[in-house]
Amino acid sequence: MIQDKEIKYNIGVIHGRFQILHNDHMKYLLAGKNLCNHLIIGITNPDPSLTRDSKTNPQRSTPLANPLSYYERYVMIREIFKEKGFKLSEFSIVPFPINIPELIKYYVPMDAVFFLSIYDDWGRQKKKYLESLGLNVHVLWEVSLEEKELSSSDIRDAMINGKPWEHLLPTSVVKLMKKWDIINRIKIISKKQE
Repeated sequence: MIQDKEIKYNIGVIHGRFQILHNDHMKYLLAGKNLCNHLIIGITNPDPSLTRDSKTNPQRSTPLANPLSYYERYVMIREIFKEKGFKLSEFSIVPFPINIPELIKYYVPMDAVFFLSIYDDWGRQKKKYLESLGLNVHVLWEVSLEEKELSSSDIRDAMINGKPWEHLLPTSVVKLMKKWDIINRIKIISKKQE
């Protein structure tokens, strides 16, 4: 567990697709957790009915960009937080329909602080969505895509092309990717999209 916490908020909400949860996701999640007593982790694109295309990032809604089910991502996040030493009482995991912002109120407390990182126009669009709902938004950092160290598409590409990927993921996530045979699943989806 991270020490030297700088608790500023009681409840924080953070979100992402986590299609596949990697080390930079962990940096993001832990930055949010360090600022609050209880972190609610919202999983975006939880199912096709809550997934929408976005002009700012059209690839986000493709099958290849969403190979894991909501449940698999739930398990992945739960296991990584347990691996990091957090108690189940310190975090929650919920669906988070960022593409349909008017539904967010059904999944998380609206008086929480909403953590966000911004890398591109999609990040700026999400900030606008949250602010349009009158939510308290806390930007953890804003950097360009060129400065972003890692993305899940990098990992999926490495899996498809037989390149090393394990070092880019937390240990518990590597185990789950192998247990669920995600490499084979991603290769099959990739061939269907060719």
